[in-house]
Amino acid sequence: MQKIEHIGIAVKDIEASEQLYTLLLGTPPYKREVVESEGVITSFFRAGPNKIELLQSVSPEGVIARYIEKKGEGIHHIAYAVTDIKSEMTRLKEEGFRLLSEEPKKGADNKLICFLHPKTAGGVLVELCQERED
Repeated sequence: MQKIEHIGIAVKDIEASEQLYTLLLGTPPYKREVVESEGVITSFFRAGPNKIELLQSVSPEGVIARYIEKKGEGIHHIAYAVTDIKSEMTRLKEEGFRLLSEEPKKGADNKLICFLHPKTAGGVLVELCQERED
């Protein structure tokens, strides 16, 4: 793993949260997009070399909506940049981590992604991210 790619924050209202984080970070989001495969609307901010991803569910039954219902708004996951997501997935699976998908999926911000189950990662939802080439 190369570095922390971003920190994902679950929010109920992406527009209100964008306003809050614009004031907090002193800069507006650089990108907003819908990620159909994950059922979320995302909004990205840069804070120096770091990125923050806001996530709002597109439906009341979505993963983020269920997360907020259980735990409230707040940090949802930590994403790590990798150069070869498939080999990292294989390595981590061999080390005993449980992957939430067998193949990488298209994620936000031009990335291929895969999540590790929090029960096998010390209670933290971990996301692997590789820059897409298409």
